[in-house]
Amino acid sequence: MKAAAVNRTWAPAQGERGMERDLRQAPSLLRRQDCLLVIIDMQEKLHRVMEGKEALAANVLRLAKFAGVAGLPVVVSEQANLGPTLAEIAQALPAGSPKVDKIAFDCFASPAFQELLWQQDKGTLVLCGIEAHICVAQTALSGLVGHRVQVIADAVASRVEANRRVALTRLAQAGAVISSTEMFMYEILGQAGSDEFRQVLRLVK
Repeated sequence: MKAAAVNRTWAPAQGERGMERDLRQAPSLLRRQDCLLVIIDMQEKLHRVMEGKEALAANVLRLAKFAGVAGLPVVVSEQANLGPTLAEIAQALPAGSPKVDKIAFDCFASPAFQELLWQQDKGTLVLCGIEAHICVAQTALSGLVGHRVQVIADAVASRVEANRRVALTRLAQAGAVISSTEMFMYEILGQAGSDEFRQVLRLVK
């Protein structure tokens, strides 16, 4: 009985027989339909004391706008007594993006956050926000129990840059993927030539 044909997209030139691989099945590549963007505590009182606060806000804003372009769901957290999410980011969020108020540093300590994750049913959490070594780190570590976690390195910050670097190192060692704003966006897009691609070009320039 003849085997069914398999669509292959790449074959290496080396090896005794060669090994073909379908790049669409690469397990480490993000799948748009599997991703949830979590924007953690991008609030006025906290943002103003962050190292690299301008670049931080610019990249989180890009991610918020990209979520609208790509149709990605977004959840926003706000820590108690630190003011609202930065206005430009709040205005750029996809319509209806839910907000979770919290006291604990770890978003997973909030039953409301866990309920939203259950409703969204996404396997990959994409994290950005502040502070990298506190709320982002604790949320990422909890998220690794049952989810893939990607942390956007140029869209997280701490008051002291050394703390951000330590957090990213620890999270990578724990199993989180460390990415960047552009890397994430282009990985979700997957190809050029679309209206989405042209909109993303405007975001990154």
